[in-house]
Amino acid sequence: MTATPYRPQSGRHHVVIVGAGFGGLFAAKKFKDSDVAVTIVDRTNHHLFQPLLYQVATGILSEGEIAPSIRQILADDDNVRVVKGEVRNIDLDAQHVTADLGGKDEVLEYDHLIMAAGAGQSYFGNEHFAEFAPGMKSVDDALEIRARITGAFERAEITDDPEERRRLLNFVVVGGGPTGVELAGQLAEMAHRTLRDEFREIDTNSARITLVDGGPQVLMPFGKRLGRKAAQRLEQLGVEVVLNSLVTNVTREGVTYKDMKTNEEHFIPSYAKIWSAGVAASPLGKHIAEQAGVETDRAGRVKVNPDLSVGKYDNVFVVGDMIALDGLPGVAQVAMQGGQYAARTIIDEVQNGTSAEARAPFNYFDKGSMAIVSRFNAVVKMNKAEVTGFTGWIMWLLLHLLYMVGFRNRLVAAFSWGLNSVSRRRWQLVATRQQLHARNALRKLRDLEDKEGIRSIEVRDNLRFGEGRDTRAVSD
Repeated sequence: MTATPYRPQSGRHHVVIVGAGFGGLFAAKKFKDSDVAVTIVDRTNHHLFQPLLYQVATGILSEGEIAPSIRQILADDDNVRVVKGEVRNIDLDAQHVTADLGGKDEVLEYDHLIMAAGAGQSYFGNEHFAEFAPGMKSVDDALEIRARITGAFERAEITDDPEERRRLLNFVVVGGGPTGVELAGQLAEMAHRTLRDEFREIDTNSARITLVDGGPQVLMPFGKRLGRKAAQRLEQLGVEVVLNSLVTNVTREGVTYKDMKTNEEHFIPSYAKIWSAGVAASPLGKHIAEQAGVETDRAGRVKVNPDLSVGKYDNVFVVGDMIALDGLPGVAQVAMQGGQYAARTIIDEVQNGTSAEARAPFNYFDKGSMAIVSRFNAVVKMNKAEVTGFTGWIMWLLLHLLYMVGFRNRLVAAFSWGLNSVSRRRWQLVATRQQLHARNALRKLRDLEDKEGIRSIEVRDNLRFGEGRDTRAVSD
Protein backbone atom coordinates (compact mmCIF):
# COMPACT_ATOMS: atom_id res chain seq x y z
CA MET A 1 0.00 0.00 0.00
CA THR A 2 1.32 3.46 -0.84
CA ALA A 3 2.52 5.47 2.16
CA THR A 4 0.94 8.71 0.98
CA PRO A 5 -2.53 8.79 -0.62
CA TYR A 6 -2.58 10.16 -4.15
CA ARG A 7 -3.76 13.68 -4.82
CA PRO A 8 -3.25 15.58 -8.08
CA GLN A 9 -0.20 17.85 -7.99
CA SER A 10 -2.33 20.72 -9.25
CA GLY A 11 -3.89 20.96 -5.79
CA ARG A 12 -7.33 21.26 -7.34
CA HIS A 13 -10.48 19.79 -5.87
CA HIS A 14 -10.21 16.04 -6.44
CA VAL A 15 -13.15 13.93 -7.59
CA VAL A 16 -12.80 10.15 -7.73
CA ILE A 17 -15.24 8.26 -9.97
CA VAL A 18 -15.54 4.49 -9.52
CA GLY A 19 -16.76 2.88 -12.74
CA ALA A 20 -16.60 3.96 -16.38
CA GLY A 21 -20.03 2.82 -17.46
CA PHE A 22 -22.71 5.27 -18.54
CA GLY A 23 -22.89 7.01 -15.14
CA GLY A 24 -19.15 7.32 -14.58
CA LEU A 25 -18.27 8.29 -18.15
CA PHE A 26 -21.00 10.92 -18.48
CA ALA A 27 -19.94 12.38 -15.13
CA ALA A 28 -16.27 12.51 -16.19
CA LYS A 29 -17.14 14.20 -19.50
CA LYS A 30 -19.18 16.81 -17.65
CA PHE A 31 -16.08 17.92 -15.71
CA LYS A 32 -14.23 18.94 -18.88
CA ASP A 33 -12.83 22.50 -18.62
CA SER A 34 -13.91 22.79 -14.96
CA ASP A 35 -11.56 23.68 -12.10
CA VAL A 36 -11.70 20.10 -10.83
CA ALA A 37 -9.22 17.21 -11.08
CA VAL A 38 -10.84 13.84 -11.79
CA THR A 39 -9.59 10.28 -11.34
CA ILE A 40 -11.76 7.60 -12.89
CA VAL A 41 -11.15 4.00 -11.80
CA ASP A 42 -12.42 0.98 -13.69
CA ARG A 43 -11.47 -2.71 -13.69
CA THR A 44 -11.43 -2.74 -17.51
CA ASN A 45 -9.83 -0.44 -20.09
CA HIS A 46 -13.06 0.16 -22.02
CA HIS A 47 -16.45 1.81 -21.74
CA LEU A 48 -19.09 -0.78 -22.53
CA PHE A 49 -22.27 0.09 -24.42
CA GLN A 50 -24.07 -2.72 -22.64
CA PRO A 51 -27.44 -2.56 -24.49
CA LEU A 52 -25.68 -3.86 -27.61
CA LEU A 53 -23.84 -6.78 -26.03
CA TYR A 54 -26.33 -9.24 -27.49
CA GLN A 55 -25.33 -8.06 -30.98
CA VAL A 56 -21.74 -9.03 -30.23
CA ALA A 57 -22.95 -12.41 -28.96
CA THR A 58 -24.90 -13.02 -32.16
CA GLY A 59 -22.32 -11.80 -34.66
CA ILE A 60 -23.79 -8.50 -35.83
CA LEU A 61 -21.20 -6.18 -34.27
CA SER A 62 -17.64 -6.66 -33.08
CA GLU A 63 -16.69 -5.96 -29.49
CA GLY A 64 -14.57 -2.94 -30.46
CA GLU A 65 -17.61 -1.19 -31.88
CA ILE A 66 -19.42 -1.16 -28.54
CA ALA A 67 -16.44 -0.99 -26.16
CA PRO A 68 -14.10 1.88 -27.02
CA SER A 69 -11.02 2.61 -24.89
CA ILE A 70 -11.70 4.82 -21.86
CA ARG A 71 -8.39 6.60 -22.39
CA GLN A 72 -9.22 7.40 -26.00
CA ILE A 73 -12.65 8.73 -25.07
CA LEU A 74 -11.16 11.02 -22.41
CA ALA A 75 -7.90 11.85 -24.22
CA ASP A 76 -8.89 15.49 -24.73
CA ASP A 77 -10.05 15.96 -21.13
CA ASP A 78 -6.77 17.13 -19.61
CA ASN A 79 -8.13 17.23 -16.06
CA VAL A 80 -9.11 13.54 -16.08
CA ARG A 81 -6.76 10.71 -15.09
CA VAL A 82 -7.69 7.11 -15.87
CA VAL A 83 -6.69 4.27 -13.52
CA LYS A 84 -7.25 0.63 -14.48
CA GLY A 85 -7.73 -1.31 -11.27
CA GLU A 86 -10.13 -3.16 -9.00
CA VAL A 87 -11.45 -1.13 -6.05
CA ARG A 88 -10.82 -3.11 -2.89
CA ASN A 89 -11.81 -0.68 -0.16
CA ILE A 90 -13.57 2.64 0.38
CA ASP A 91 -13.21 4.56 3.64
CA LEU A 92 -15.87 7.25 3.78
CA ASP A 93 -14.51 8.92 6.92
CA ALA A 94 -10.90 9.07 5.70
CA GLN A 95 -12.12 9.88 2.18
CA HIS A 96 -9.91 7.21 0.67
CA VAL A 97 -10.45 4.76 -2.21
CA THR A 98 -8.01 1.83 -2.43
CA ALA A 99 -7.57 0.19 -5.83
CA ASP A 100 -5.58 -2.95 -6.66
CA LEU A 101 -3.55 -2.36 -9.81
CA GLY A 102 -2.55 -5.95 -10.52
CA GLY A 103 -1.02 -6.53 -7.08
CA LYS A 104 0.04 -2.93 -6.40
CA ASP A 105 -2.29 -0.88 -4.24
CA GLU A 106 -2.94 2.78 -4.87
CA VAL A 107 -4.83 4.87 -2.33
CA LEU A 108 -6.73 7.80 -3.80
CA GLU A 109 -7.76 10.68 -1.53
CA TYR A 110 -10.92 12.41 -2.69
CA ASP A 111 -12.92 15.52 -1.93
CA HIS A 112 -15.97 14.14 -3.70
CA LEU A 113 -16.70 10.54 -4.67
CA ILE A 114 -19.05 9.34 -7.41
CA MET A 115 -19.91 5.65 -7.19
CA ALA A 116 -20.92 4.31 -10.61
CA ALA A 117 -19.81 0.68 -10.34
CA GLY A 118 -22.96 -0.66 -12.00
CA ALA A 119 -24.44 -4.11 -11.59
CA GLY A 120 -23.68 -7.72 -12.40
CA GLN A 121 -25.72 -10.79 -13.20
CA SER A 122 -27.92 -12.24 -10.45
CA TYR A 123 -28.76 -15.92 -10.25
CA PHE A 124 -31.05 -15.40 -7.25
CA GLY A 125 -28.84 -17.41 -4.92
CA ASN A 126 -28.14 -20.18 -7.45
CA GLU A 127 -24.62 -19.14 -8.39
CA HIS A 128 -23.79 -22.66 -9.56
CA PHE A 129 -26.06 -22.05 -12.57
CA ALA A 130 -23.38 -19.70 -13.91
CA GLU A 131 -21.05 -22.53 -14.85
CA PHE A 132 -23.43 -23.66 -17.59
CA ALA A 133 -25.47 -20.50 -18.29
CA PRO A 134 -23.32 -17.36 -18.62
CA GLY A 135 -24.92 -13.97 -18.15
CA MET A 136 -24.71 -10.97 -20.44
CA LYS A 137 -22.90 -8.22 -18.55
CA SER A 138 -19.43 -7.96 -20.08
CA VAL A 139 -17.49 -8.32 -23.32
CA ASP A 140 -16.14 -11.62 -22.00
CA ASP A 141 -19.72 -12.84 -21.48
CA ALA A 142 -20.75 -11.90 -25.02
CA LEU A 143 -17.72 -13.57 -26.59
CA GLU A 144 -18.26 -16.73 -24.57
CA ILE A 145 -21.93 -16.86 -25.54
CA ARG A 146 -20.99 -16.38 -29.21
CA ALA A 147 -18.58 -19.30 -28.89
CA ARG A 148 -21.28 -21.44 -27.25
CA ILE A 149 -23.87 -20.58 -29.92
CA THR A 150 -21.60 -21.24 -32.88
CA GLY A 151 -20.12 -24.27 -31.11
CA ALA A 152 -23.57 -25.81 -30.75
CA PHE A 153 -24.11 -25.77 -34.51
CA GLU A 154 -20.58 -27.01 -35.20
CA ARG A 155 -20.95 -29.94 -32.80
CA ALA A 156 -24.39 -30.80 -34.16
CA GLU A 157 -22.88 -31.00 -37.65
CA ILE A 158 -20.47 -33.78 -36.70
CA THR A 159 -22.43 -35.88 -34.20
CA ASP A 160 -24.02 -39.17 -35.27
CA ASP A 161 -26.32 -39.32 -32.23
CA PRO A 162 -29.83 -37.97 -33.04
CA GLU A 163 -30.62 -37.24 -29.37
CA GLU A 164 -27.37 -35.35 -28.89
CA ARG A 165 -28.01 -33.41 -32.09
CA ARG A 166 -31.42 -32.35 -30.78
CA ARG A 167 -29.82 -31.26 -27.50
CA LEU A 168 -27.18 -29.26 -29.33
CA LEU A 169 -29.83 -27.49 -31.42
CA ASN A 170 -31.91 -26.57 -28.37
CA PHE A 171 -31.14 -23.03 -27.19
CA VAL A 172 -32.57 -21.77 -23.90
CA VAL A 173 -32.69 -18.11 -22.86
CA VAL A 174 -33.70 -17.47 -19.25
CA GLY A 175 -35.32 -14.08 -18.65
CA GLY A 176 -37.92 -12.16 -20.63
CA GLY A 177 -36.56 -8.65 -20.22
CA PRO A 178 -35.11 -6.63 -23.13
CA THR A 179 -31.86 -8.62 -23.23
CA GLY A 180 -33.65 -11.98 -23.22
CA VAL A 181 -36.14 -10.93 -25.88
CA GLU A 182 -33.42 -9.47 -28.10
CA LEU A 183 -31.23 -12.56 -27.72
CA ALA A 184 -34.06 -14.97 -28.46
CA GLY A 185 -35.03 -13.02 -31.56
CA GLN A 186 -31.48 -12.93 -32.87
CA LEU A 187 -30.95 -16.65 -32.17
CA ALA A 188 -34.04 -17.40 -34.24
CA GLU A 189 -32.81 -15.22 -37.10
CA MET A 190 -29.40 -16.89 -36.99
CA ALA A 191 -30.90 -20.37 -37.17
CA HIS A 192 -33.59 -19.66 -39.75
CA ARG A 193 -31.86 -17.02 -41.87
CA THR A 194 -28.12 -16.54 -41.36
CA LEU A 195 -26.93 -20.15 -41.14
CA ARG A 196 -29.54 -21.97 -43.16
CA ASP A 197 -27.26 -22.89 -46.12
CA GLU A 198 -23.93 -23.14 -44.31
CA PHE A 199 -24.13 -26.70 -42.97
CA ARG A 200 -24.45 -29.98 -44.86
CA GLU A 201 -25.48 -32.55 -42.22
CA ILE A 202 -27.97 -30.49 -40.23
CA ASP A 203 -30.97 -28.33 -40.99
CA THR A 204 -30.53 -25.20 -38.86
CA ASN A 205 -34.25 -24.53 -39.27
CA SER A 206 -34.80 -27.42 -36.88
CA ALA A 207 -33.14 -25.44 -34.07
CA ARG A 208 -35.45 -24.88 -31.11
CA ILE A 209 -35.21 -21.58 -29.21
CA THR A 210 -37.01 -21.39 -25.87
CA LEU A 211 -37.44 -18.21 -23.80
CA VAL A 212 -38.34 -18.91 -20.16
CA ASP A 213 -39.59 -16.24 -17.76
CA GLY A 214 -41.25 -16.30 -14.35
CA GLY A 215 -43.66 -13.47 -15.12
CA PRO A 216 -47.00 -13.48 -16.93
CA GLN A 217 -45.54 -11.69 -19.97
CA VAL A 218 -42.25 -10.68 -21.56
CA LEU A 219 -41.04 -7.08 -21.23
CA MET A 220 -43.02 -6.43 -18.05
CA PRO A 221 -42.06 -2.71 -17.75
CA PHE A 222 -43.37 -2.06 -21.27
CA GLY A 223 -46.99 -2.90 -20.42
CA LYS A 224 -49.34 -5.64 -21.54
CA ARG A 225 -49.88 -4.52 -25.13
CA LEU A 226 -46.21 -4.23 -26.05
CA GLY A 227 -45.37 -7.40 -24.15
CA ARG A 228 -48.03 -9.26 -26.12
CA LYS A 229 -46.79 -7.78 -29.42
CA ALA A 230 -43.20 -8.81 -28.66
CA ALA A 231 -44.25 -12.34 -27.71
CA GLN A 232 -46.32 -12.70 -30.87
CA ARG A 233 -43.40 -11.61 -33.03
CA LEU A 234 -41.05 -14.03 -31.26
CA GLU A 235 -43.48 -16.86 -31.85
CA GLN A 236 -43.68 -15.93 -35.53
CA LEU A 237 -39.90 -16.30 -35.62
CA GLY A 238 -40.21 -19.78 -34.15
CA VAL A 239 -39.33 -18.94 -30.53
CA GLU A 240 -41.21 -20.91 -27.87
CA VAL A 241 -42.17 -18.42 -25.13
CA VAL A 242 -42.68 -20.12 -21.75
CA LEU A 243 -44.20 -17.80 -19.12
CA ASN A 244 -45.11 -18.14 -15.43
CA SER A 245 -42.24 -20.59 -15.09
CA LEU A 246 -39.24 -20.52 -12.78
CA VAL A 247 -35.95 -22.20 -13.60
CA THR A 248 -35.12 -24.64 -10.81
CA ASN A 249 -31.90 -26.14 -12.13
CA VAL A 250 -29.27 -25.66 -14.81
CA THR A 251 -26.81 -28.45 -15.57
CA ARG A 252 -24.45 -29.42 -18.34
CA GLU A 253 -27.30 -31.43 -19.88
CA GLY A 254 -30.00 -28.77 -19.87
CA VAL A 255 -32.52 -26.61 -18.01
CA THR A 256 -35.30 -27.62 -15.62
CA TYR A 257 -38.18 -25.22 -15.03
CA LYS A 258 -41.32 -25.34 -12.92
CA ASP A 259 -44.72 -24.26 -14.26
CA MET A 260 -46.04 -22.02 -11.48
CA LYS A 261 -49.67 -22.71 -12.42
CA THR A 262 -49.50 -26.50 -12.44
CA ASN A 263 -46.39 -27.04 -10.27
CA GLU A 264 -45.16 -29.45 -12.94
CA GLU A 265 -41.45 -29.56 -13.73
CA HIS A 266 -40.18 -29.76 -17.29
CA PHE A 267 -36.70 -30.47 -18.61
CA ILE A 268 -35.21 -29.04 -21.81
CA PRO A 269 -32.04 -30.81 -22.96
CA SER A 270 -29.72 -28.05 -24.14
CA TYR A 271 -26.05 -27.34 -24.77
CA ALA A 272 -26.23 -23.53 -25.07
CA LYS A 273 -27.98 -21.86 -22.15
CA ILE A 274 -27.98 -18.09 -21.59
CA TRP A 275 -29.02 -16.31 -18.38
CA SER A 276 -30.56 -12.84 -18.52
CA ALA A 277 -33.05 -13.09 -15.66
CA GLY A 278 -31.80 -10.67 -13.03
CA VAL A 279 -29.25 -8.12 -11.90
CA ALA A 280 -27.43 -7.43 -8.64
CA ALA A 281 -25.77 -4.13 -7.84
CA SER A 282 -22.02 -4.08 -7.30
CA PRO A 283 -21.16 -5.27 -3.77
CA LEU A 284 -19.38 -1.94 -3.35
CA GLY A 285 -22.86 -0.53 -2.80
CA LYS A 286 -23.38 -2.60 0.34
CA HIS A 287 -19.84 -1.74 1.46
CA ILE A 288 -20.70 1.97 1.32
CA ALA A 289 -24.19 1.56 2.76
CA GLU A 290 -22.87 -0.18 5.87
CA GLN A 291 -20.46 2.69 6.57
CA ALA A 292 -23.14 5.31 5.93
CA GLY A 293 -25.73 3.52 8.06
CA VAL A 294 -28.27 3.18 5.25
CA GLU A 295 -30.07 0.17 3.83
CA THR A 296 -29.78 -1.70 0.56
CA ASP A 297 -32.65 -3.40 -1.24
CA ARG A 298 -32.80 -7.06 -2.24
CA ALA A 299 -30.74 -6.38 -5.36
CA GLY A 300 -28.00 -4.67 -3.33
CA ARG A 301 -28.91 -1.16 -4.47
CA VAL A 302 -28.22 1.68 -2.04
CA LYS A 303 -31.08 3.73 -0.62
CA VAL A 304 -29.83 7.21 -1.41
CA ASN A 305 -31.00 10.72 -0.52
CA PRO A 306 -32.99 12.76 -3.07
CA ASP A 307 -29.72 14.38 -4.17
CA LEU A 308 -28.11 10.94 -4.74
CA SER A 309 -25.85 11.36 -1.71
CA VAL A 310 -25.56 8.64 0.94
CA GLY A 311 -26.62 9.13 4.54
CA LYS A 312 -24.72 12.00 6.17
CA TYR A 313 -21.97 11.93 3.53
CA ASP A 314 -22.96 14.78 1.22
CA ASN A 315 -19.65 14.44 -0.66
CA VAL A 316 -20.47 10.89 -1.80
CA PHE A 317 -22.84 10.32 -4.73
CA VAL A 318 -24.19 6.98 -5.96
CA VAL A 319 -25.57 6.78 -9.51
CA GLY A 320 -26.95 4.34 -12.05
CA ASP A 321 -27.71 0.70 -11.32
CA MET A 322 -26.48 1.08 -7.73
CA ILE A 323 -29.30 3.33 -6.49
CA ALA A 324 -32.66 2.58 -4.95
CA LEU A 325 -34.68 5.78 -5.33
CA ASP A 326 -38.34 6.24 -6.24
CA GLY A 327 -38.42 2.97 -8.17
CA LEU A 328 -36.03 4.21 -10.85
CA PRO A 329 -35.19 1.43 -13.33
CA GLY A 330 -31.68 0.13 -13.95
CA VAL A 331 -31.36 1.57 -17.44
CA ALA A 332 -28.68 3.59 -19.18
CA GLN A 333 -30.63 6.86 -19.06
CA VAL A 334 -30.86 6.80 -15.27
CA ALA A 335 -27.09 6.33 -15.08
CA MET A 336 -26.31 9.04 -17.64
CA GLN A 337 -28.56 11.63 -16.05
CA GLY A 338 -27.43 10.70 -12.54
CA GLY A 339 -23.75 11.02 -13.47
CA GLN A 340 -24.30 14.40 -15.09
CA TYR A 341 -26.37 15.60 -12.13
CA ALA A 342 -23.63 14.64 -9.66
CA ALA A 343 -20.96 16.36 -11.77
CA ARG A 344 -23.00 19.55 -12.16
CA THR A 345 -23.67 19.62 -8.42
CA ILE A 346 -19.97 19.26 -7.59
CA ILE A 347 -18.93 21.93 -10.11
CA ASP A 348 -21.52 24.33 -8.71
CA GLU A 349 -20.29 23.82 -5.16
CA VAL A 350 -16.58 24.06 -6.06
CA GLN A 351 -16.76 27.04 -8.44
CA ASN A 352 -19.73 28.94 -7.00
CA GLY A 353 -19.53 28.01 -3.33
CA THR A 354 -23.08 26.63 -3.29
CA SER A 355 -23.81 24.68 -0.11
CA ALA A 356 -24.94 21.07 -0.05
CA GLU A 357 -28.14 22.17 1.72
CA ALA A 358 -29.10 24.22 -1.35
CA ARG A 359 -29.05 21.27 -3.74
CA ALA A 360 -32.08 20.59 -5.87
CA PRO A 361 -33.14 16.92 -5.81
CA PHE A 362 -32.27 14.67 -8.72
CA ASN A 363 -35.09 14.73 -11.25
CA TYR A 364 -35.10 11.89 -13.77
CA PHE A 365 -36.52 12.57 -17.21
CA ASP A 366 -37.87 9.35 -18.66
CA LYS A 367 -37.05 9.18 -22.37
CA GLY A 368 -38.80 5.87 -22.79
CA SER A 369 -37.88 2.21 -23.18
CA MET A 370 -37.00 0.26 -26.31
CA ALA A 371 -36.32 -3.33 -27.28
CA ILE A 372 -35.59 -4.73 -30.72
CA VAL A 373 -37.40 -8.02 -31.34
CA SER A 374 -36.13 -8.85 -34.82
CA ARG A 375 -34.97 -7.29 -38.05
CA PHE A 376 -37.39 -4.45 -38.91
CA ASN A 377 -39.33 -4.94 -35.66
CA ALA A 378 -38.98 -3.24 -32.27
CA VAL A 379 -41.23 -2.08 -29.45
CA VAL A 380 -40.97 1.43 -28.01
CA LYS A 381 -42.69 2.94 -24.98
CA MET A 382 -42.42 6.69 -24.48
CA ASN A 383 -44.74 7.84 -21.70
CA LYS A 384 -48.21 6.94 -23.01
CA ALA A 385 -47.07 6.54 -26.61
CA GLU A 386 -46.45 2.97 -27.77
CA VAL A 387 -44.81 2.18 -31.10
CA THR A 388 -44.20 -1.22 -32.68
CA GLY A 389 -42.92 -2.72 -35.91
CA PHE A 390 -40.76 -0.96 -38.49
CA THR A 391 -41.26 2.54 -37.05
CA GLY A 392 -40.15 1.30 -33.64
CA TRP A 393 -37.12 -0.33 -35.26
CA ILE A 394 -36.07 2.95 -36.91
CA MET A 395 -36.48 4.78 -33.59
CA TRP A 396 -34.38 2.12 -31.86
CA LEU A 397 -31.59 2.46 -34.45
CA LEU A 398 -31.48 6.24 -34.25
CA LEU A 399 -31.44 6.39 -30.44
CA HIS A 400 -28.70 3.79 -30.10
CA LEU A 401 -26.58 5.51 -32.74
CA LEU A 402 -27.04 8.78 -30.86
CA TYR A 403 -25.65 7.40 -27.61
CA MET A 404 -22.80 5.33 -29.02
CA VAL A 405 -19.43 6.88 -28.19
CA GLY A 406 -17.30 7.96 -31.16
CA PHE A 407 -18.04 8.83 -34.78
CA ARG A 408 -16.30 5.71 -36.11
CA ASN A 409 -18.38 3.40 -33.90
CA ARG A 410 -21.58 5.08 -35.06
CA LEU A 411 -20.53 4.80 -38.69
CA VAL A 412 -19.49 1.16 -38.44
CA ALA A 413 -22.60 0.19 -36.45
CA ALA A 414 -24.89 1.90 -38.97
CA PHE A 415 -23.09 0.14 -41.82
CA SER A 416 -23.31 -3.24 -40.07
CA TRP A 417 -27.02 -2.79 -39.34
CA GLY A 418 -27.61 -1.80 -42.95
CA LEU A 419 -25.81 -4.89 -44.21
CA ASN A 420 -27.72 -7.10 -41.79
CA SER A 421 -30.98 -5.66 -43.12
CA VAL A 422 -30.31 -6.52 -46.77
CA SER A 423 -28.09 -9.58 -46.37
CA ARG A 424 -28.49 -12.66 -44.23
CA ARG A 425 -24.73 -12.86 -43.66
CA ARG A 426 -23.05 -11.92 -40.38
CA TRP A 427 -19.38 -11.02 -40.38
CA GLN A 428 -18.55 -11.19 -36.66
CA LEU A 429 -18.99 -14.90 -35.87
CA VAL A 430 -15.36 -15.66 -35.03
CA ALA A 431 -15.17 -17.85 -31.92
CA THR A 432 -12.12 -19.29 -30.18
CA ARG A 433 -11.58 -22.06 -27.67
CA GLN A 434 -10.19 -19.51 -25.26
CA GLN A 435 -13.40 -17.49 -25.39
CA LEU A 436 -15.41 -20.65 -24.79
CA HIS A 437 -13.43 -22.07 -21.88
CA ALA A 438 -11.55 -19.21 -20.19
CA ARG A 439 -14.17 -18.20 -17.61
CA ASN A 440 -14.70 -21.69 -16.24
CA ALA A 441 -10.99 -22.47 -16.51
CA LEU A 442 -10.20 -19.48 -14.30
CA ARG A 443 -12.89 -20.57 -11.84
CA LYS A 444 -11.35 -24.05 -11.62
CA LEU A 445 -7.88 -22.56 -11.24
CA ARG A 446 -9.11 -20.42 -8.39
CA ASP A 447 -10.66 -23.44 -6.65
CA LEU A 448 -7.36 -25.28 -6.99
CA GLU A 449 -5.38 -22.34 -5.64
CA ASP A 450 -7.76 -21.97 -2.70
CA LYS A 451 -6.84 -25.51 -1.69
CA GLU A 452 -3.13 -24.79 -2.08
CA GLY A 453 -3.25 -21.41 -0.35
CA ILE A 454 -1.73 -19.52 -3.26
CA ARG A 455 -2.93 -16.95 -5.76
CA SER A 456 -1.57 -16.52 -9.29
CA ILE A 457 -1.65 -13.24 -11.20
CA GLU A 458 -4.21 -14.76 -13.62
CA VAL A 459 -6.69 -15.36 -10.81
CA ARG A 460 -5.88 -12.28 -8.74
CA ASP A 461 -6.53 -9.97 -11.68
CA ASN A 462 -9.97 -11.54 -12.09
CA LEU A 463 -11.06 -11.26 -8.46
CA ARG A 464 -13.86 -8.79 -7.87
CA PHE A 465 -14.62 -6.86 -4.71
CA GLY A 466 -16.15 -9.09 -2.07
CA GLU A 467 -14.75 -12.33 -3.50
CA GLY A 468 -11.77 -12.60 -1.18
CA ARG A 469 -8.22 -11.56 -1.84
CA ASP A 470 -4.69 -12.87 -1.55
CA THR A 471 -2.08 -10.72 -3.26
CA ARG A 472 0.73 -13.24 -3.08
CA ALA A 473 1.57 -13.89 -6.73
CA VAL A 474 3.25 -17.10 -7.85
CA SER A 475 3.66 -15.90 -11.43
CA ASP A 476 3.72 -12.54 -13.19
